[in-house]
Amino acid sequence: MLAVLRNRTYCRLFTAQVIALVGTGLATVALGLLAYDIAGADAGQVLGTALAIKMVAYVAIAPAVGAIADRLPRRTLMVGADLTRAGVALMLPFVDQVWQVYVLIFLLQSASAAFTPTFQAVIPDVLPAEQNYTQALSLSRLAYDLESLFSPALAAVLLSVVTYNWLFLGTVAGFLASAALVVAAVLPKPVTAAEPRTGSVYAKATAGSRLFLRVPQLRALLALDLAVSAAGAMVTVNSVVYVRDLLGRSAADLSLALGAYGGGSMIAALFLPRILDRVSDRTVMLRGGLLLTPVFAGLGGLTAAGNADWRWPALLVAWAAFGAACSMVLTPAGRLVRRAAPDRERTSAFAAQFSLSHACWLLTYPLAGWLGAKAGLLAAVIALGAIALTAGLLAVRLWPLQQTDDRTSDEHEHTDLHAEHPHLEGAVRVPGGWRHSHEHPADALHAHC
Repeated sequence: MLAVLRNRTYCRLFTAQVIALVGTGLATVALGLLAYDIAGADAGQVLGTALAIKMVAYVAIAPAVGAIADRLPRRTLMVGADLTRAGVALMLPFVDQVWQVYVLIFLLQSASAAFTPTFQAVIPDVLPAEQNYTQALSLSRLAYDLESLFSPALAAVLLSVVTYNWLFLGTVAGFLASAALVVAAVLPKPVTAAEPRTGSVYAKATAGSRLFLRVPQLRALLALDLAVSAAGAMVTVNSVVYVRDLLGRSAADLSLALGAYGGGSMIAALFLPRILDRVSDRTVMLRGGLLLTPVFAGLGGLTAAGNADWRWPALLVAWAAFGAACSMVLTPAGRLVRRAAPDRERTSAFAAQFSLSHACWLLTYPLAGWLGAKAGLLAAVIALGAIALTAGLLAVRLWPLQQTDDRTSDEHEHTDLHAEHPHLEGAVRVPGGWRHSHEHPADALHAHC
């Protein structure tokens, strides 16, 4: 898997991603301490609102970025986003009002909503071979999981010698280093359309979302995103309740529980490149989505059981299984988006994936928290498990079995494209349209072929 890092451009971009993730992790720890300084016992409410603002920014800003992505150089967009994030992080230590936190968090996450889809859209151009791209997706998954383990540990070490305000400076340094690495990387030129995209700003902003609604595989991916968000929200929101309240464990055990989730995800990501060489994306992703339901069932049994020594190791197993199942869905997801979108529409498609997937989290985060607090953990498990089951079954129905192999090469006709369309290069004129043969992608151009 590490062989893909021999590509100097990808190595620099991946390093930029890792450094920015570590900086974000430090900011997360520092933000919690800042919220406590400002709001005291209401710090949890402040952080919950900040998390909701983060998701709103992701859902709202990413499609807007997709609408203007073809007007701006990708390097400029990514570097501008990094510099914006660095500037916002630099201001955070000086705030003393809750509303200031909310405003800066919105700006910070809006810049992230611009950077991440653009970064995701660049990688397929840097690594055009699918095997290399799959390895890059697994490395990216590993980077996210390792950051969730490494950043809190690094923050703990730093806090032993400095105050939390200095963590924000670490965040600033991370974003500036990311910008420098993006500047140093030699990015391939994006494919340009034979004719520019037309239509209103709204039409351009929703182009990626409409692509998701047209293509069967992407509709299934959206359902799987909902299933993943149900499991992820349960882990993120209620881990502390399980560890401290239900099981009566120490605060240190919370890190073990979250580490089990990250460990399960990392193990799956390590093995997926080899598995995806032999097994279709459909098989892997649907099995991952459907695996969430029996894990929720086991979690329900654990939650309802009385005091028993087996519940703590069982929780670790459940969290690791959630992590592995989520990784089975999320790691190959970029391959589906890459195949579905024409090259010139790739940023818009990744922006739609970013926005729609976080819209799922915007639903499941408050559901996990409110139900857990008001009706109890078992009610939250049942509700989120039902969402995961429904979404998994919906994904099976939406993803036709005959489209298991997304790389099938076949001969087909296009009857609705004009003669100058770039996709028709090399095609033969036939009555009523154009005929050619190539690897059959799961995109809007071929949804009815």
